[in-house]
Amino acid sequence: MNDPSDAAARIIVTGGTFDKRYDAIKGELTFKETHLPAILEQARVTLPLAVDIRLLIDSLQMTDEHRQGVLAACREAAERAIVVVHGTDTMVKTAGVVGRAQLDKTIVFTGAMIPYSVQGTDAPFNLGFALASALALPAGAYVAMNGRVFAWDNVEKDKGEGTFHALRP
Repeated sequence: MNDPSDAAARIIVTGGTFDKRYDAIKGELTFKETHLPAILEQARVTLPLAVDIRLLIDSLQMTDEHRQGVLAACREAAERAIVVVHGTDTMVKTAGVVGRAQLDKTIVFTGAMIPYSVQGTDAPFNLGFALASALALPAGAYVAMNGRVFAWDNVEKDKGEGTFHALRP
């Protein structure tokens, strides 16, 4: 699954709620490793994918240097269809950095409002939806969450509702 020579798409992992898990000792959500391989196995994904684990951090800790690293990973990818797993709090900001670069690739940002390790998670659905969107949409940068896809420059997170919506119709 990690061999980029035959990959139809690439998934770049940066962390976010998607990959958090509850640490009973600390009594908080922390990072240990990505849940991506387990999700792909559970979903029985047969599409050849390259997986690029860049970071495992909360997006509120993401710096401009991290964002440039995500952009570089997208630029360097051989694949034209890319999904970036990202924390939802600053996903739109990173999508903007990538979107303004106008790469000739389809790059779809997604995440989760509830960690994969917690019952009721939206992580597997969002990942599948983002992957399908990356394979179907024209070149550009997008945000795909909870069954909706938005252009990078026409989306914002409603922190009160825990949803994403378009800035304009």
